[in-house]
Amino acid sequence: MATYRLLYASIEGNTTSFIKKLTAVAEENGDTVDAQVVGEETDYAAETKPFVAVVPTYLTGGTGTGLQVVEIFTNALADYIDFADNDKLIKGVVGSGNRNFNDQYILTAKRYAQKYSVPVIGDYELRGSVYDAEKIYQRIKETLGE
Repeated sequence: MATYRLLYASIEGNTTSFIKKLTAVAEENGDTVDAQVVGEETDYAAETKPFVAVVPTYLTGGTGTGLQVVEIFTNALADYIDFADNDKLIKGVVGSGNRNFNDQYILTAKRYAQKYSVPVIGDYELRGSVYDAEKIYQRIKETLGE
């Protein structure tokens, strides 16, 4: 039985809904998901285990994917990862978004992956499906190596 650490941001509840599906899949496989939502009110702490970040895409400004497009709502998660040596423990990113936004789909996850030099290990649309949760659970297991 393994425990997988996830840090995530959830603004409208979509990511929380997906984390619940992911937790259920892990439990069906005898594993545990230790997931923590990180927001503006979260106290910073030094992480002690490798983790995967799960980030929705909320953007403002511009019309594409350039520098004029600014992340909104997920900044607290990035600040938390930047705290202490947490950035050394992030091993991958899972992104969510709306495919209707074309090039901006999972742009936040792509930016996190670039910033922290880790792979995007999965993506899903909006609240995700159980199938998405099963697929991403396997990738989390591979990434965190437990």
